[in-house]
Amino acid sequence: MKKLTVVLLLIAMALPMAFAQGAAESAAKPVELVYTMTAVPTDAHAGAMRVFKETVEKASGGQIKVLTYDSASLFKQEQEVSAVKSGQADITATSASWLTDGSPWVSMFTAGYIFKTYEHMTSVLNGPIGAEVFERIAKEQGIRPLGAEYLGTRQLNLVQDKPIKTPADLKGVNLRMPNSDSWIFLGKALGANPTPISFSELYMALQTKTVDGQDNPLPSTKNAKFYEVTKSITITNHLVDSVWPAINEKKWQSLTEQQKGWVMEGVKAGIKYCDETNLKAEAELVDFFKQAGLKIYYADLDAFSDHVLKLYLASDYAKTWDKAMFEKVQAAGK
Repeated sequence: MKKLTVVLLLIAMALPMAFAQGAAESAAKPVELVYTMTAVPTDAHAGAMRVFKETVEKASGGQIKVLTYDSASLFKQEQEVSAVKSGQADITATSASWLTDGSPWVSMFTAGYIFKTYEHMTSVLNGPIGAEVFERIAKEQGIRPLGAEYLGTRQLNLVQDKPIKTPADLKGVNLRMPNSDSWIFLGKALGANPTPISFSELYMALQTKTVDGQDNPLPSTKNAKFYEVTKSITITNHLVDSVWPAINEKKWQSLTEQQKGWVMEGVKAGIKYCDETNLKAEAELVDFFKQAGLKIYYADLDAFSDHVLKLYLASDYAKTWDKAMFEKVQAAGK
């Protein structure tokens, strides 16, 4: 009986120690964040993902580990948002267009010429208006944008040497667009025949003339080497483009306030890197493309902006827009 009592006492003493050890090991185990994107390694927002990883892991002292996947190596562009929503991945770099199915009003941020300049875009999306937008998306869709990185201003890049002055010049041009309704509408608003092709398949589509051209910011056109299989670029400035680092909402809410702070430190560092890299590149790339043998043309910006915004405001998209928020965005650009 005494032996049994001793054994029970030892067990009773050992159990709290075991639980304490298990809790300590659990606390010490780093939080993992799986970050996936379509961008190639040389894209600025892929670089921003690496900066995010370095910043978060350093700030957290290794308490958060970021696993990064670029070049659509984990999910294709069309799968990324759903993968984050379902928890198959934790973070992706997405854009407004991929969030319009769950939040139709977000299509206002896909409209051509809604932002006049880089400064207009970043002040809106990385300020109070953006905070309101991102909070609403998180509640509606279970994916939370954390900020906006400058992707660049989108321009037209064609397989043929063809100057584009007005939207009428794009009639019959098969212009590659990402495969979502909002992107397709933008292609039509520009005057082209939009053709959905995944970004990872675009180089081959241009090379084989499956499409007549594509629209992307100049840094993306360079980094993905589209200039190797095209002959002209027309400066249209039709979309001051951004990409939004966005996290699974349940994952975000599972983080402590301190952990959220570390993540936001990484997001801000990524934005700084991406914006500075793309602004510098855009200032230099026209000469680069000229030296590569491409012809550079300049569109009638007023003709394009008047035509495109008129079509958007008359479309079903505009019926879903939060008009008060739209007015805030427009006022911020004045």
